[in-house]
Amino acid sequence: MNFKDIEKMVLDSYNSNPTYNEIFPGVPQNYKEIKTLKDLLEINYRHAKVDNQIRGNLIMFLKKGINPYRGIIGYEDDVIPSINRGILAGHDLLLVGQIGQAKTKLSEAISQNLLSPIPIIRKSLTNDIPTTIRAEQMISLLEDKEVMHYSPSFTVSKETEDTIRNNGLDTKIDWISGSERYRYILATPDISVKDLVGQIDAIKIAKKGVEIYNLESYSPGQLLQARHGILCIDELPVLDPRKQVSLLSVLQEGRFTTGSYPVYFEPDLKVIATSNPIDYTHSGKIIEPLFDRLRSHIETRYPVKLIDEMLIIIQEMKLSDPKNVILPIFILKVLAMITQLARTNSEINQDTGVSVRMSVHSTEAIISEAERVRSLIYNVKAVPRFSDINSIHQTSKFELSELDDNNQNRLDILNKLISEAIKATAREYIQNIQNEDIVLLKNEFGENRKFIVSQNLLGDKSSNSTDNYENQLKNFPTFLKIVDRMIEIEENEKNVFIKNIEYNRIDLNGLSFSSIQDKEYRASIVELILEGLRNLDIPILDRREKGVYENVH
Repeated sequence: MNFKDIEKMVLDSYNSNPTYNEIFPGVPQNYKEIKTLKDLLEINYRHAKVDNQIRGNLIMFLKKGINPYRGIIGYEDDVIPSINRGILAGHDLLLVGQIGQAKTKLSEAISQNLLSPIPIIRKSLTNDIPTTIRAEQMISLLEDKEVMHYSPSFTVSKETEDTIRNNGLDTKIDWISGSERYRYILATPDISVKDLVGQIDAIKIAKKGVEIYNLESYSPGQLLQARHGILCIDELPVLDPRKQVSLLSVLQEGRFTTGSYPVYFEPDLKVIATSNPIDYTHSGKIIEPLFDRLRSHIETRYPVKLIDEMLIIIQEMKLSDPKNVILPIFILKVLAMITQLARTNSEINQDTGVSVRMSVHSTEAIISEAERVRSLIYNVKAVPRFSDINSIHQTSKFELSELDDNNQNRLDILNKLISEAIKATAREYIQNIQNEDIVLLKNEFGENRKFIVSQNLLGDKSSNSTDNYENQLKNFPTFLKIVDRMIEIEENEKNVFIKNIEYNRIDLNGLSFSSIQDKEYRASIVELILEGLRNLDIPILDRREKGVYENVH
């Protein structure tokens, strides 16, 4: 293609309306087929700025009734509407909340779902979109002529210019997703201004022989690596004031400079910062100009509803062999309740918070305990029971506010929370049993009978001990009837829970919540019933040492 043809093609492309229909803001319908600079120019491509991408995609989702924040549970009534208002207003966001309140997960969800794919020059570190280059400069690059830079603004890197010079219209284009333009910074004391704005690269100077302030010596920082995307700054108040100042011009004017280079950089990004409430309210932790320029301040919170905490556990927990696990709904309910009770306990420091991670890690631990004690040894399903509950001592993390914050005091309070959660849950289930059946069962226990519970006993006859749960149940015909009734109740509850899981698009990866015939599952049900009987208003059972349940004398 001769000079006149190239010039005409570029000018026509820059001065004409796009020839394509958009499926997302700035995204042609056939964008996956557009693989070269020539392809971009032929369709008169126009990119959409980040604010327009996020706002446009959010509007599209809202009109279709689609939740764009997959994985964010329990925020539908307050936090999500606040996020949406901020996005529609074009605001940079400050999310204020305690640990484990999905602040960074929210920023990830925005980048994954509300940023459109964009075309960049292949291997560009600064996400260079070629059609942002001025028309006359593009023509010069395609003709391999000297490029005149009239503006002090950074458009594309020298590497990108060289790539276009060397490859012309055949320059390769990659469409990158929003998640690929997401950068996360945990604000720690060792984060430097250079980490944010970039720095002189001594290696480039040595290899290329360029002058120290030549743009070819520039190594981009996080602000430019997140170009056309989202920069998440976690725990913003930890950054010292000098480093916070480097963000001011980006939030106010959309650009920044470094002391080393005679240009200004326009990263076209959205800043989402997070803060702990204590730091947020502490004067001087976030400098006032930055505090003001983060225009929407949104408070997050822990799950209020027990069902939301349970759903988050299922979504977030990591299991090595989920297909070999049966997690009874009532076990999940108890673990979620322990965490929620901890958040209202006056002896626990609520300023530091009790994270949802405590629920998640405790669930992982109790499943692993069932695996360690029974599943691996006897080749049965891993089904956690109340007798496995002490395994969560190692995963229940909180700080004390009034008592000395030592291991023994934390353990004492945790055991109280465990007892309270088991009692409340077991009472809820046992209320579904007929009074006459409870009377009959009381009589059965009154005949000098007892039931031995241990995490080391199996549910069925494969155990070497005659004390396995199924053998013991043979002495309690009413107990057997109540077990079947409780399994029926659990099945109904499981079906409702599964619907919530499907609504939130959570992948179970083979995990199940019940198995009517599985003896390990039935053994867990047995322990639920026994706890219910000893926690009635007028208990009919006592639990002695070593897990022996006997008639109340």
